[in-house]
Amino acid sequence: MPNQPPQNLTIATTGASGSIFLQELLLAVERDVRIQNVNFIASDSGLRVLAEELGIKGRSNLIGQILAGAPAKSSARAAARNSSKIKEQSNADIGANVASGSYPADAMVVIPCSVGTLARIANGIASHLIERAADVCLKEKRPLVLCARETPLNKIHIRNLYRAADAGATIFPLIPAFYYRPASLDDMAREFAYRVLAHLSLPQADAFHWKG
Repeated sequence: MPNQPPQNLTIATTGASGSIFLQELLLAVERDVRIQNVNFIASDSGLRVLAEELGIKGRSNLIGQILAGAPAKSSARAAARNSSKIKEQSNADIGANVASGSYPADAMVVIPCSVGTLARIANGIASHLIERAADVCLKEKRPLVLCARETPLNKIHIRNLYRAADAGATIFPLIPAFYYRPASLDDMAREFAYRVLAHLSLPQADAFHWKG
């Protein structure tokens, strides 16, 4: 965990199921005034999953489409659509800002993280921006959270999970909690997003806290 709340985040999504978790994370960072800037990257496979699970159409105004479809108040959706905090980066742009260690990114989250992306990160294969940005986090000793999503796991997946963790990443499997009795899928995804942010020293005021 970082010593102080990160202000500059990188958030990426890949070709694994669970776009609702990404949606809730983006909504939370949009609302959080402690976060000043977010660089968002979607892989081609991630765009396909967004289309299937969230009904995203095309690539224009991608952030606005993701946030506008969330079950929030209309005023919050409108604010999210007009926000300049979240900036989209092309996964093909290996020369983007987050590809350099000199760019002051504080932390990175990959949600959901496919096992293909996991394999490339774990083995230092950085042919696209997502893997390169993750590689930069590892080499610069910055927090990297991989919300891996796959089941069942074969031995290759397990070895790559270990390699990524051994290199400094936090493996944060996309496994929601049920003990607080979520009323909907959105509640479940939102609480998971809050746990990710809490791990990055960005606790959310309305998060559930177990009291025993």
